[in-house]
Amino acid sequence: MARQLTQLELLRELEPTAEANVNRHLKTARDWNPHDYVPWDEGKNFAALGGTDYDPEDSQLDEVAKAAMITNLLTEDNLPSYHRVIAENFSMDSAWGHWVGRWTAEEDRHGIAMRDYLVVTRGVDPVALEQARMIHMTNGYDPLLAAADRAEEMAEMGEEIGLLHSVAYVTFQELATRVSHRNTGKACNDPIADRMLQRIAADENLHMIFYRNICGAGMDLAPDQTLRAVTDIVTNFQMPGAGMPNFRRHGVLMAKHGIYDLRQHLEEVIAPVLRKWKVFERTDFGPQGEKTRDELATFLDQLEKDAARFEEMRDRSLAREAAKREKQAS
Repeated sequence: MARQLTQLELLRELEPTAEANVNRHLKTARDWNPHDYVPWDEGKNFAALGGTDYDPEDSQLDEVAKAAMITNLLTEDNLPSYHRVIAENFSMDSAWGHWVGRWTAEEDRHGIAMRDYLVVTRGVDPVALEQARMIHMTNGYDPLLAAADRAEEMAEMGEEIGLLHSVAYVTFQELATRVSHRNTGKACNDPIADRMLQRIAADENLHMIFYRNICGAGMDLAPDQTLRAVTDIVTNFQMPGAGMPNFRRHGVLMAKHGIYDLRQHLEEVIAPVLRKWKVFERTDFGPQGEKTRDELATFLDQLEKDAARFEEMRDRSLAREAAKREKQAS
């Protein structure tokens, strides 16, 4: 059985990859300004400054777009929690530290742009949004959820949640948020929101590439150890908004109306990343790695069945709703 590399060894061995990918990112990323994506001329004062407070009739967004925008924004708001986890598992020196700072700064722009847009256009209730932000940020993020079903086994084996789990999680998370942002932009039925969320989604894709490349290098360096971390993440994956107020209700709405569902999670997030790493083609796994790969394959087979079952249920539900609307209209 191959020796488990320590966190320090992983950081040291993967530092050249981190440096190369920081440089690639800096050459590729495009700076942009949040204020350029906000229709400021639609803004007006709230009651505290002599105007009028939010009224649900003010919003031009339907319930699906509201749910998606709130979920996506609160995810961005919880950035300090993710910064803390990543900073704890990376080094704040050299390329690692530069990336943590750069990534955090870029992600912060997303929340600024989205909040300004929603407040100026009165797209959602700003008081409820602020209350939800306080709750979600106070709750923070628990990285141990990444291997929830293996906690006892990990303790016995001397394994720990560290660099590999972090980069595996953020690889999938960044790609998931890219999909969610793009589809939310379309759901808003507003070219300004769509353009803003396309810009944000482009950032998320570049972030995903950084983490995907680090994790891919980890797969070459320590195949069994990295695949174990990847499998822990995939089989326990939760969107970063888990735990925020109304997350389940909003998640159901988003899945039901094509913002982010199991099929997208499987085919647009998990599958392309695993293909990039050639997980099911590699020949460098040891016995433990082969066992882990079988576990991952079994999970993906079940996820495919779950996605098909959800789609059947969703189609029936949408058909019933359409029939009900048609009957009411006649």
